[in-house]
Amino acid sequence: MRRLFDSHCHIIDHRFPIVANNGFSPANFPLEAYLTETRPLGVVAGAVVSGSFQANDQTWLMDALPKLGAGWAGVTQIPNDCPDAEIARLDALGVRAVRFNLFRGRLDSVDDIAAMARRVHAIAGWHAEIYADAAALGPHVDRLSKLPQLSIDHLGMTEAGVPVLLDLVASGCKVKATGFGRVKLDVPATLEAIAAKSPDALVFGTDIPSTRAARPFQPSDIDLVEKVLGAALAQKAFWDNPVALYRAKVSAAAG
Repeated sequence: MRRLFDSHCHIIDHRFPIVANNGFSPANFPLEAYLTETRPLGVVAGAVVSGSFQANDQTWLMDALPKLGAGWAGVTQIPNDCPDAEIARLDALGVRAVRFNLFRGRLDSVDDIAAMARRVHAIAGWHAEIYADAAALGPHVDRLSKLPQLSIDHLGMTEAGVPVLLDLVASGCKVKATGFGRVKLDVPATLEAIAAKSPDALVFGTDIPSTRAARPFQPSDIDLVEKVLGAALAQKAFWDNPVALYRAKVSAAAG
């Protein structure tokens, strides 16, 4: 069986605050449901990601990360005025990145994103993740390229964003090979182009439970990555690259 680090998944536990976004409130999808769906796929580690519907709430992460244990990381959303001490506390919990949801949710200026990205990296070594149509990031490539570490969600979403994405990859940006059922681009061609630019860039994730995606994740998405990239590059996307990005403490059994 393949060994997978799921670099992008969501836990939606209605015991914790859920904020409707654009009138949408997601169905309950607790940790147990996620593990039941992904363990048969070979997922043994990963990163659980705050969605727009979780806003700046941290209680769900405080519940999920200790249960998941070693090898798992959190990606959170925090306000610009989040105290340094809170960032350090979340880091101790296992959070490893801050997310900026520009596709739906907060509308930060690039100045705000850059300032926050630099601050969380200085305090806790976190990287920044951006969910956006990469085409909209075109005017800001130079500034974003200078951040300590950046990751772009869901292959940058659109065909128009691919050239921007490749410019960012050239500067060390990581790209989540996720959400194949929500993007508007040629997935195989985009995977090939990113891997050709940098074999260290792609990090695979399921995007489960695929809220609001036109087509939810399918196990065949894993097969597609391996078919397009070949065994060696797929191994990097499935495991080596995301383990390094999230500084995951994987066990010998998992690794």
